[in-house]
Amino acid sequence: MKLNDNYNGALQQPLHSGFDIASTARDVIKGIDLNGKTAIVTGGYAGIGLETVKTLVAAGAKVIIPARDSNKAANNLAGMNNVTIEQMDLMDAKSITAFAGRFMAANDALHILINNAGIMWVPLLRDKDGNESQLSTNHFGHFQLTAELWPALKEANGARVINVSSFGHQIAPFNFEDPNFIHRPYETLQGYGQSKTANNLFAVELDYRGKEFNVRAFSVHPGAVIGTDLARVAPVTLFQQMGTHDQNGNLFPDVAAKLKNVAQGAATSVWCATSPQLNGIGGVYCENSDVAELDKGNIEHHYNDPSSLRGVQPYSVDAENAQKLWALTEEMTAVLFPVN
Repeated sequence: MKLNDNYNGALQQPLHSGFDIASTARDVIKGIDLNGKTAIVTGGYAGIGLETVKTLVAAGAKVIIPARDSNKAANNLAGMNNVTIEQMDLMDAKSITAFAGRFMAANDALHILINNAGIMWVPLLRDKDGNESQLSTNHFGHFQLTAELWPALKEANGARVINVSSFGHQIAPFNFEDPNFIHRPYETLQGYGQSKTANNLFAVELDYRGKEFNVRAFSVHPGAVIGTDLARVAPVTLFQQMGTHDQNGNLFPDVAAKLKNVAQGAATSVWCATSPQLNGIGGVYCENSDVAELDKGNIEHHYNDPSSLRGVQPYSVDAENAQKLWALTEEMTAVLFPVN
């Protein structure tokens, strides 16, 4: 039997896709027709999410954008055909259920779900259930959304779910003992790192369970991208510590020259969502529009050289961790995800 799931990183080997760090979303979707396909892109009204939506629409897809800030979404998407904006807050379970219910009432199938929205480097905030905000937004909310859209994903007979993760997963494994920083001091990068590790583990387990129904899942590192507002609340001292900014808070020109633009940052999400090169495999963590390699300590990382920020940590594609996180997420959110 052909191995086709990514438990323990079994499939984490580059495919030599022909694309690279400079490829854009439009490059990777050339020749692909999405007419008749329906996509949902969370956070699809800013940064790489907006570029992802533009690319999918240009290829013929109908795209629904759940937005926490509907006014901002309306302004950024003004004049674009085949897009629908819907109200949804990933930190509010009732809001997610309401959105999913509206979608299911109006649509039979969902071909592409891109869990793109995320927050980063925020102070300690909690949702109404006491969950730390980065974990709540980046993982729990998307887990619930995917679960409630599951019938439509199955109906598509070939759907793909993309979790926009980050190299930031390398900062921290998932802390199963204290995910919400109840007993340990809060450190924003630890919170962000574990939420991105959760994105990877969710993709691994969703793919393992979903492949029987022809639903495949992937996680994505977009790259270090200039022109997004993801780090808008981060203190400049964090960037100075990483060696990317000078004492006045300005990005070093040589670092800026190595960053991806938004069109390049959206490429891997679009590639994972649409490329026939990924037919028959799933659960993999991808970067630069290819499958990433396992990082077993053999890759040197330098924050002032974004091209070196690559590879996936074994703990974030570990089978036992993926199964454990799935069960813990169901328990902590009271969202049962029966994949059947």
